[in-house]
Amino acid sequence: MEQKVETLIRDEPGVFLVEIRIKPTNNIKVFVDADNGISIEKLVQYNRKLYKDIEESGWFPNGDFSLEVSSPGLDEPLKLHRQYLKNIGRSVEVIRKDGTKTEGKLVSATDAEIVVEEVKGKNKKREVVMHTISIDNIKTTTIQIKF
Repeated sequence: MEQKVETLIRDEPGVFLVEIRIKPTNNIKVFVDADNGISIEKLVQYNRKLYKDIEESGWFPNGDFSLEVSSPGLDEPLKLHRQYLKNIGRSVEVIRKDGTKTEGKLVSATDAEIVVEEVKGKNKKREVVMHTISIDNIKTTTIQIKF
């Protein structure tokens, strides 16, 4: 399945595969993203091509499968380095493997670590703390919407 998706997106340099989930009910969820965002029209196009390709492959007798192609929603944790790079400057919540939580602005990301800027307190008691967090120590990182 991964190979089929990679073949589908290979001519689109900014587009990348994030994850594929296949449930026992033959529900296939494909998450793709792009460095500069991805349009609904493009996702529909991928869905149609991939659906036809899966049907023709005969993997699921009698067409007994469902397919969803989407970009990861805001509730989905970041999984790939490219996703971290794409979201620099946004508010994130990082939960480490030991359970500690850090919220703040994603300032930078390398293959080995991320830096999150946390603002504590207000006005005169305002303090900015930079957290350097090893990628190996991260359980989940999610985007936070601030209003």
